[in-house]
Formats: sequence, C-alpha cells, structure tokens
Amino acid sequence: MNIPLVNLARQYQSIQKEIDAAIKGVCTKSDFILGSAVNTFETSFARYIDTTHCVGLASGTDAIKLMLLAAGIKPGDEIITQANTFISTILPVIELGAKPVLVDCNPETGAIDVALVEAAITKKTRALLPVHLYGRPAPMNELKNLQINKSTNLQILEDAAQAHGSSINGNKCGSFGDMAAFSFYPGKNLGAYGDGGAVTTKSARYAKTLTILRNIGQRKKYDHVRLGFNSRLDTIQAAVLSVKLNHLDRWNKKRAAVAQTFIKELADIGDLTLPSNSTPGVETNWHLFVVRTKKRDALMKYLEKNGIHCGIHYPIPLHTTPALKFLGYKQGTFPVSEKRAQTMISLPIYAELKENEIDYITRTIRKFFST
Repeated sequence: MNIPLVNLARQYQSIQKEIDAAIKGVCTKSDFILGSAVNTFETSFARYIDTTHCVGLASGTDAIKLMLLAAGIKPGDEIITQANTFISTILPVIELGAKPVLVDCNPETGAIDVALVEAAITKKTRALLPVHLYGRPAPMNELKNLQINKSTNLQILEDAAQAHGSSINGNKCGSFGDMAAFSFYPGKNLGAYGDGGAVTTKSARYAKTLTILRNIGQRKKYDHVRLGFNSRLDTIQAAVLSVKLNHLDRWNKKRAAVAQTFIKELADIGDLTLPSNSTPGVETNWHLFVVRTKKRDALMKYLEKNGIHCGIHYPIPLHTTPALKFLGYKQGTFPVSEKRAQTMISLPIYAELKENEIDYITRTIRKFFST
C-alpha cells in the first residue's frame, strides 16, 4: 500500500466536473486579472468567515506582508509571535524592517503561550501575530483580553494560513483579530491549484488599503497613490477556490472523523503523545494530525518503508534556523519548541483517506511500538 501525506489528485477526481467547468468559464470570459470570479470568491469567503471584507492576494506570505503594511507596521516596530511556526510567518516582518519577537509555545497544545506574550510586550510592541498552528485555534479570547488590558494601539493580526474553518465557540478563525492572513497553498484544507492568499477584516479602511497595495498601488488604473505590489489573486485560482469552498465543511468533517479514529486506535501506545482535543468550544479543522514520540526518526523510517509517507512540521524552530541567526536567539532559548521539533511527526490526514488506509496506518504504528 502507498499512502501519501497529501492526495490532491484524489480530491480533484471527486470534484472534477465542477473544477473543469469553473476553469473553462474563466477561459471563455478571459478576465484573467481581477476578473469577476475574484470578487465572487472574496464575497463568499468573507461571508464564510463571518467578517466584512476579504481581499484576495497572490500568496499567504504576501497576505502577511500586506496585512502588516495596512496595519501601519514600520521599521523598528516589534511583532510578537511563536518560535514553532513556519518561517513565512516572520519573513514579511523582517522584510519591512520590523523586529520579530519570539516566544515559546504551550507544551500541551503547541499554541502561543499567552503568559509569555504578556511578558514580552514592550513600548515598541505594535502587534501580536498568533498562529492557528495545524488548524488548531490560538487562544484568541485570552489574547484579545491582553490587547484590551495593555493598549488600544496593540493590534492582533492572525496567521490563519492553516485554519480554514477552525473556530472557537462557533466563531471562525480569521474573524477575531484586526486582520487575518490566509494561505491557499494547494495542500491547505482550502487550497488553490497554485499559490494564493487573502486577508480578512471587518475594517473598510484596511480593506481599501489592501486593494490598493495588491494592485501596484493603484486606486484606479494609472492612478498610483502609493508604492504597492503585484499581489493579485488570479481569477482562475479564485474560481477553483469558490468550487472548493462549497465542499470545505464536508471535507473538514471527514478529517475530524479520521482524527477521532486515530485518537481512539492510537491511545496508550508506547510513548506516543496524541494531539490535545479537549478544550471546550475549540474546533480544529485538522489540517495536520501531529503526534510526538522520542522514537520519531525510527517511526518515520518504518512508516516510509511500509508505504506511509509522513512529514515534520517543523523540524527546525525559527530561532535555530541558520537564515535567522542574526535575530540573536540561542539554542535552549525556547525549550518547548525545541523538544517538539525533535519528537513530532505528521500523519496522513485528508477527507479522501479510505477506511482500509486509516486501518493500515494505525495497525502499522501499533506494530512498530510492539516490536
């Protein structure tokens, strides 16, 4: 048996007629740049997130960059985020000349540690950048309380790149902060057929700024009112995303069912630590199913040998990444993030996983720990 970490071909086959028709519709109309499908998707996604505005962009990384710019982030400003995230969370911070201030994560959930965030806030702090890591919502209510208590000038900017459909007490990720950045990288729960991203917000002012920034600084054609970027969501990608958005909740429910089977069948096996799933009101979209074990490398090799392809998200914490050495952090600064990086492994999880594949994955893991 061969089980990939992600199977986009199987997903495409399940919606092929809809996708092909959507792409053909754009090609027939030939409005490839900021065409009607972009506005249609933006309206639908804003409604889905229960926010007022959605601005489609070229990628999730661009979404973070333009979100920071719209928020008025300037060189020297401090942005607090977590050490155990993907590098794209902080690359835009650095590009704008601001300073990423890293903190460790909660040892149980992997989410940003609110107490450490509070301790890291200084007079230079302009924004908190929590990550809904693996699709599990960050502690947004606690962070919003911190925002209220500390300063009205402290903004919350969500990295919701992995959180399509995740929620807290029924409120979707992407609706809590001043703005939120989404990625539509193909492997996401809501993925395009190429790069894509978006920012959601309830602020008309932010939305207007974002639409100017994404389109070479234009308010209208040839009316360049500020320095901007070429960061538009392609019309074809928007059409694909509109089709997929109609299936997102169903796909997320299937992911949840797979996750519950994993949790049931892999309980109390060796030193295997399963994802925490007990916080009341918190609903993850199960973008990733990440387990931890001191035998990570041996387990991963064994699964690979048996045709089960896994991943590591992420093997090197930001503060020990060679390219970020200039930030000045040392090994040992964030022990929780470092320990998780050494022990975590992401199992295949997607709506199209078959029952016999799920059974094969759990049986193979149990066999590994029994030998």
